[in-house]
Amino acid sequence: MSYNNILSETQNGLTTITINRPSKLNALNKETIQELHDAFKAANSDSATKVIIITGSGEKAFVAGADISEFANFDEYNGGKLAAKGQDLLFNFVENLSTPVIAAINGFALGGGLELAMACHFRIASMNAKMGLPEVSLGVIPGYGGTQRLPQLVGKGRAMEMVMTAGMIDANQALEYGLVNHVTTEDDLIPLAEKIAGKIMRNSSVAIKGAIKAVNANFKDGVNGYDVEIEEFGNCFGTDDFKEGTTAFLEKRKADFPGK
Repeated sequence: MSYNNILSETQNGLTTITINRPSKLNALNKETIQELHDAFKAANSDSATKVIIITGSGEKAFVAGADISEFANFDEYNGGKLAAKGQDLLFNFVENLSTPVIAAINGFALGGGLELAMACHFRIASMNAKMGLPEVSLGVIPGYGGTQRLPQLVGKGRAMEMVMTAGMIDANQALEYGLVNHVTTEDDLIPLAEKIAGKIMRNSSVAIKGAIKAVNANFKDGVNGYDVEIEEFGNCFGTDDFKEGTTAFLEKRKADFPGK
């Protein structure tokens, strides 16, 4: 599939999606959001893809924010429609993918960029990374899930401070807050993401899909996460991956899971 604003490459079970608008610091416009949706959907449907890495091109930014020029003249109705469509098309979509998604944050991850990273299943960052939600400095609030996911990850008080001050935190603060799992050098960012992806790929994709669903359930209103866990746990017993995993354990050999 051909894209104007992103690159997508699949190799050895890993799909790497790179937002490729370096002259715009990889800002998210409508076309890029649609292309990201298409790329994530294709990777998730591809039986050869076991893990997805999302990153930004260049050395300055993962995603420096949304493309403000596209919505500066919107009214209330169009503003709400923009947020609803974006959340459905990309941010909620990524969060609920059955394929693990790692955000490799290189440089600035601001506004919609940080919201995209937070929608991923977990995040790693380079030492030069800067993260924040500066929307209130523009007279608006985060609209792509930032007010919901940031408190889940760093706690209410820290999230409130970050949102209300519109300030940025560096990679070490993000690590301390629990916003990212690892911090490394710029050169080692993608190799570290690939190393973690390799560890994930050794395990059952079918079981991981169930685990993602169960973990996400804990953060959804009106859903009992324990009930979802029980259901997904039971479902595992009817899979070829369960048969292979338990047989391999009993036979004292490495499991060779059937696939996605």
